[in-house]
Amino acid sequence: MNSPTHIDKNQVIKSFNRAAPTYEQWSKLQKMVDDSLLERLEWLKLEPQHILDVGGGIGRLSRTLSQQYQNAEVYSIDISTTMVQVAHQKAFNEIHQPHFICADGAQLPFADNSIDLLMSNLMLQWCNDIQTIFAEFARVLKPDGALFFSTFGPETLIELRHSFAQVDDAIHLNHFLDMHDIGDTLLQVGLTNPVMDVDWFQFIYNDVKQLMFELKQIGAHNMTVGRPRGLMGKDKFRAMLTAYEQYRLPDDSIPATYEIVYGHARGRKNTELQTPHTVTIPISQLKKTMESRDQSS
Repeated sequence: MNSPTHIDKNQVIKSFNRAAPTYEQWSKLQKMVDDSLLERLEWLKLEPQHILDVGGGIGRLSRTLSQQYQNAEVYSIDISTTMVQVAHQKAFNEIHQPHFICADGAQLPFADNSIDLLMSNLMLQWCNDIQTIFAEFARVLKPDGALFFSTFGPETLIELRHSFAQVDDAIHLNHFLDMHDIGDTLLQVGLTNPVMDVDWFQFIYNDVKQLMFELKQIGAHNMTVGRPRGLMGKDKFRAMLTAYEQYRLPDDSIPATYEIVYGHARGRKNTELQTPHTVTIPISQLKKTMESRDQSS
């Protein structure tokens, strides 16, 4: 039986399918973390031939990688079909285009040891088993390949979390993993030289309703199986708003804090380790398939 904090994957797909058409205008935090991940690439002097962006969304990071590494093949995957469609439309007129694929990060359609650089921005928090995800990352990464990723930490939306907790014991927000647990999982799947760090972002809003509206617009609302069904009662909702008032700032705005966990690791050295039930499509064959699909569309 699933835990109440277990993420409902079908709900994730539906939520991001709905959010995709207008996602870009609301995703200011995602853009900032995109840029931070790109800056971190400067730590390594890479000349990747094959790049994979897992949870690529509408393709902003993937398109930037295609411009930055023009001799590389860039593959962008997302579990939301509408996100993939929007990403393809946004890259339509660009000379260097990624290959956009609808796929699940828990079962990557790539061969073992085929990826030089794997990126993933704010995707892991929508996964129930990051060990399975990281095992897939380790499988497709070359031994000298590099992984860069970000995800939300447990202090994310701490003001909203505490305000809801003063009203009832229901699960109103998703559960986020601690940085140290994530780092331990990297080692467990055989990835090497892991480096973890954390940063905080704070955004301000006129009121809590504006914050919650923005979360809904980017598809980042409660998607746990234990989430309350139906609307919260008016009295409880007003009590939550009242509880949030303790965080109101001198300029009369209210803050929302985001803890961003960053991770970097290299590929595993023991390439004999295999993950069961994986799909291994050679990149050369995948490219031919994507080209054939583009020509037929």
